[in-house]
Amino acid sequence: MRSSVLVCALLSFSTAAAAESGTAHFTPAVNEKALPERYRFDARDFAYQMKWMHNIPGYAIGVYDVRFPSAVESPNPENNTVYAEYYRPEGKGPFPCVIVLDITGGDQSISRFICTHLSRHGVAGLFVQMAYYGPRRPAGSGLRLVSTDYVQTAAAIRQTVLDMRLATAWMESRPEIDPKRLGILGTSLGSFMASLTAEMEPKLGRVALLLGGGGVIDGYYDDPRAAGYRKIFEALGGSKEKLAKLIAPLDPITCAANLKSRKLLMLAGRHDEIVPPKMAENLWRAAGEQQIIWYNCGHYTSVIYLADALEHIVHHFDAE
Repeated sequence: MRSSVLVCALLSFSTAAAAESGTAHFTPAVNEKALPERYRFDARDFAYQMKWMHNIPGYAIGVYDVRFPSAVESPNPENNTVYAEYYRPEGKGPFPCVIVLDITGGDQSISRFICTHLSRHGVAGLFVQMAYYGPRRPAGSGLRLVSTDYVQTAAAIRQTVLDMRLATAWMESRPEIDPKRLGILGTSLGSFMASLTAEMEPKLGRVALLLGGGGVIDGYYDDPRAAGYRKIFEALGGSKEKLAKLIAPLDPITCAANLKSRKLLMLAGRHDEIVPPKMAENLWRAAGEQQIIWYNCGHYTSVIYLADALEHIVHHFDAE
């Protein structure tokens, strides 16, 4: 009896640990030509690799390493592979599945915690590294997704959006995932990328934004903390209008009307010192005045409301 149990355990482990290689197919949206050209994408096949990493202790949740080539070849080889962690719930499915995007800094524990919570409630999570995040950042490099280098930032944001469109195609290809129940969630900077991605990828039917918004120039241009940069910019001939036009392709507010056909949940802080409340209001209005939940907190103190926020998030993605 003991030997048979051991054999079964070993077989189970070897199956879980085996690497899977395959090909997923990206199909453009029906209205692809209506999207800004920089975010359009042609049909294509792309290879991926998936390998079991570990199970969440105490839960029947498998965590898998997923990798596939980036949609864009940047000058940095490390940045040209997309890395993701796939949190698969117990059972055959089909499960809803949600792309999860991270905050600006930190150890990425928030996104992993959100994925774990989602998968505990029957919603698969795909934590995807954005451009120049985690292993996509060259060692010793100061490169970031967003910086004062506009050209670099614009290229990295475009790359991230297109990579998330590929990630959507990967989710759609999985037999245990319900292709009609795909979504995206982002926190802080990740929420800006999540909204921008959802605007460009209609297959992401549900969207949750934590501490996000739109109308970047309206939100930040007159902020006292930007006074020094603003004086230099205006001395060189710049203006608020010129900067708004420059930033428009990167600002979720520009194509926010696309979110009217998605199911949107926003969670915002009434005293957010990083993403001003008026930015959340801007995006909420432009996206059709869908569900928004306000917490009496700032950007960093929002953590005390995380448990309540997660209840709303699970319901949002798990609902039929």
